Amino acid sequence: MAGGCSLPDGDAQRGDESGIGPVTLVTGRDRAGYLQGLLDSWNTGHPGERATLVELPDAADEVRAQLAEGLARGSDRFDVVNLDVVWTAEFAEKGWIAPLDPAQTPTGSLLPAAVGTGHWNGKLYAVPFTTNVGLLYYRSDVLAAEGAQPPRTWAELERLAREAAPRHGLDGYAGQLLPYEGLTVNVAEAVGSAGGRLLDDRGAVAVDGPQARAGLEFLSRGVREGWIPRAALGYREEESRQAFQDGRLLFLRCWPYAYPLAEGPGSAVAGRFGVVPLPGPDGPGTSVLGGSDLAVNAGSRHQRTARELIRFLTGRDVQRRVLTEGGLPPVWADLYTDPELVRRYPYLPAVRQALDGAVQRPASPEYQQLSLAVSAAAYDALLGRSSADEAVARMAADLKAITG
Repeated sequence: MAGGCSLPDGDAQRGDESGIGPVTLVTGRDRAGYLQGLLDSWNTGHPGERATLVELPDAADEVRAQLAEGLARGSDRFDVVNLDVVWTAEFAEKGWIAPLDPAQTPTGSLLPAAVGTGHWNGKLYAVPFTTNVGLLYYRSDVLAAEGAQPPRTWAELERLAREAAPRHGLDGYAGQLLPYEGLTVNVAEAVGSAGGRLLDDRGAVAVDGPQARAGLEFLSRGVREGWIPRAALGYREEESRQAFQDGRLLFLRCWPYAYPLAEGPGSAVAGRFGVVPLPGPDGPGTSVLGGSDLAVNAGSRHQRTARELIRFLTGRDVQRRVLTEGGLPPVWADLYTDPELVRRYPYLPAVRQALDGAVQRPASPEYQQLSLAVSAAAYDALLGRSSADEAVARMAADLKAITG
């Protein structure tokens, strides 16, 4: 296994759809350390088609850059690519990944929203491997002391974050508000919860409306009024998780991976928190779908083996291990109602409820530019350099320029 490495140089090769042989799975850093165990199981049954794991750096932008550099020149040094769900459209449009046969994928057993992330222009290019969704973490002990229930609306969250949190020496609410993909996700969730969208189903810009202004104003108001601490303007996932886990926050928007860590050894909040779907203006809000998809490098000389490895990794038994060994939400729908798993992972019902109402980020080959435009305009609003109205107008203009 390699960690933090660059993809090796290699001459471009023409892919072989029927090729059989050793394959390489390329992925971002495996924080949980579970992927090698999955590949060991594959290798035991396929000694002539062994799979090797290559890990790239942890930062998503750097992972994408290294993958794009190798795929663009047609390198055959890797075969199965673990893609963030927002990269599939770009990689498919550029011909870097090969179309897959839907008949060879158990799509009827997988979460429908997750399956949708692997399609582009009516074809299947990737199979969902893990999924993800934003949740609201809350301090159950503090809410119990306040005689309050977990918030279902923005107004309830604001009131508790503003009034109850200081009584217990806590900051109110935080998400991932540093200007990177995390901020784009937080903004998209706020906009979606208010009934708006960044782009419509046809790819046209849809952000310039009252719903988007309401969503961005919700976040801006929190910073302005102090129930979102200014420290959150520097939070990515890990900084925000640590703040909650250290007992400094009443509420946190984060992914499910934070749950077992917050229940783990050394956590100041173990046994004293819970999770619910994100709130919205008048009731349950909208989460953004995350996760990763597995795709076949179009330049791979062992594409048949690569497709078989994807089938193995997305099978039900391995998907169970994705949860139990990797701590990541699986893509097989029936695992969310498995009694044994629900007892072991009590947050699964909340994850499934959030997944049922989750929305995809815009499927666009220009997604990286779109995300940068959204986070830049939103960050200025959070800093107070512009109003929510001005930031949304800037977003709309920038997105129109990018999408043409």
